[in-house]
Amino acid sequence: MSTFQQPDPRDRPARLTVGVVGAGRVGPALAAALQLAGHRPVAVSAVSDASVRRAAQLLPDVPVVSPAQVLERADLVLLTVPDDALPGLVEGLAETGAVRPGQLLVHTSGRYGAKVLDPALRAGALPLALHPAMTFTGTPVDVQRLAGCSFGVTARPELRLAAEALVIEMGGEPEWIAEESRPLYHAALALGANHLVTLVAESMDLLRAAGVESPHRMLGPLLGAALDNALRSGDAALTGPVARGDAGTVAAHVAELRKHSPQSVAGYLAMARATADRALAHGLLKPELAEDLLGVLAEGTNPPASTESPESDGGDR
Repeated sequence: MSTFQQPDPRDRPARLTVGVVGAGRVGPALAAALQLAGHRPVAVSAVSDASVRRAAQLLPDVPVVSPAQVLERADLVLLTVPDDALPGLVEGLAETGAVRPGQLLVHTSGRYGAKVLDPALRAGALPLALHPAMTFTGTPVDVQRLAGCSFGVTARPELRLAAEALVIEMGGEPEWIAEESRPLYHAALALGANHLVTLVAESMDLLRAAGVESPHRMLGPLLGAALDNALRSGDAALTGPVARGDAGTVAAHVAELRKHSPQSVAGYLAMARATADRALAHGLLKPELAEDLLGVLAEGTNPPASTESPESDGGDR
C-alpha cells in the first residue's frame, strides 16, 4: 500500500508574495486560493471589525497593515474594494508612489476592465482585471467554490497569459472580456445573480404569508430544476401562466399581491411582461391568448370576463 502523500502547499517555495487591499468577501478568498497554489500572502488591509475577522479566518497570521504597506510588501496585489472606490484608490496609490515597477496589480471589479489601472500602469505596474463570476460569503467555503468558476479576464495582450495563468491557479476558468464590453458583461451577471436573490427572497416571504412553514424546502427542488432547465434550454424552458397565456391566473396573482404584498406588484408585472415578450418571440405564447394577458400586465387589473380556452387548460407547468 502506497504511503505517498501530496506535499503541503505551504512547504513549497513561494513564487509570489501576495497582498490584499480591501478585506471584503472576495479578496481574502482569492488570496487563500493563491496560497494553495504555492504563493504566499504577506499583508492585508482591513478597516471594519468584520473585515479584520474575515482576514483572520481566511488568512491567519497575515498582518493587517495600511494599503501602502500592502503594496510595499507584495509582488502581486489584489485590489478588492467596491467598484465606486476603485478609481480613486488606484489614483491615490500611484500619486503617493506606492506602486512599484514590475508589480502585478489585480482588481476584481466586474464593471471595469484594465484601463482603470492606467495610473498604476504609468508607474510601471502590470495591470490585470480578473473578475470571478461568483457570489461570495466571506467564509472558507468560497475557496472551494472557485473550482470551475469563470473569471472575466481583461488585460493588455502581453499580459494575457499571466492573467489566465493566475485564474487557473485559483481553480477558475478564464473568459476573455474586451475592455469596452465590461459594463455589459457585468450588467448581465447582476441581472442573473443579484436579482435572483431578490426574487427568491420575495418568493419565500410570500410563501410564509401563505402559511408554508419551510419555504426554502419547497422552493429548493423547483428552483433547482428551473435553473437547470434554463441553462440547458434557454427560453424553451419557460413554463407557467404567462407562457401559457392564462390571463385570469395572472390577474388573480396581481390582485392577491396588491392585498398582501403591494411592494411586490411592480416587480411581478415587470418580470411577467419580460417573460411574455420572450414567450411570444419564441412561439411559446400563442398570439390569440396574448392580447388579454398583455392587457392585464399593462393595466395590472382584471382581464375581460372570458379568458379561459381549451388550449390554456392543463398546459405544461
